[in-house]
Amino acid sequence: MSAEAPSITVARASRLRRLGLGLLLGLSLAVAGCATTGRSAGQKLDPWENWNRKVFAFNEGLDEKVLKPVATVYSEVVPQLVRQGVANFFNNASDAWSAVNNFLQLKIEAGLVDVMRVGTNTVLGLGGVLDPASEMGMERHGEDFGQTLGYWGFGAGAYVVWPVFGPSTVRDSIALPLDRSVSPAVVIHDGGAVTGITLLQIVNTRANLLGASRVLDDIALDKYTFVRDAYLQRRRSLVFDGEEPDAGGDDGDKGAPAEAPARKGSGPRDAAPPAAKAAASAASR
Repeated sequence: MSAEAPSITVARASRLRRLGLGLLLGLSLAVAGCATTGRSAGQKLDPWENWNRKVFAFNEGLDEKVLKPVATVYSEVVPQLVRQGVANFFNNASDAWSAVNNFLQLKIEAGLVDVMRVGTNTVLGLGGVLDPASEMGMERHGEDFGQTLGYWGFGAGAYVVWPVFGPSTVRDSIALPLDRSVSPAVVIHDGGAVTGITLLQIVNTRANLLGASRVLDDIALDKYTFVRDAYLQRRRSLVFDGEEPDAGGDDGDKGAPAEAPARKGSGPRDAAPPAAKAAASAASR
């Protein structure tokens, strides 16, 4: 008995060591799995983060050194009422493009409202400088071709930040040339006038977003991450008209084809949090 005791003790110790190693391995795998599944939706859609952060930093520098100072002086010189009239003028052209996209998405009622908005503001609003249509209860829908692609099932794809143009996705990048070309400048054939109108639109828009960008600077610990997540959340909300399905939230609008044919009206488009809307708006200009 005394000779067998040490061998039994050694065997038990060996089994305990193997059990301990097995538990440690299992715990390590569990922690690794939690770390993987704990990635945010924005991280999953951002495979080019290193590149995107560099472009984001370039855009921030360009805004800080050029666009923001010009917009600040512009806002101090031009009265807010005039700036709102300029915004209304460009929004009138956007409403026409929104009508086209609403019809492409089979949202006939919303498309007709946009057509009525354009007609009312063009005739009664001095070419769109005033916005009597909103006073009459005609809601702006703000549809674009990126949302139309999403409506018909095109997933958002990877997140990407473009120089000057800012945050986007693969899907929105495909739509970018069409969406960015919507301006009163498209009906003007004078190169100088087109440049002037385009610069006016950029500066006026940036001036109207000075407050939002200040809020963003104050609340964001990592501005890049905040802007990315806000942009993706906002765009997804717009594609689904604020009625996002429970499934597919992290897969770049996965599931959109099944939902698309059922959405023929205009849903609650302001479902995204105000901070997300402000960040997405400020960052995309």
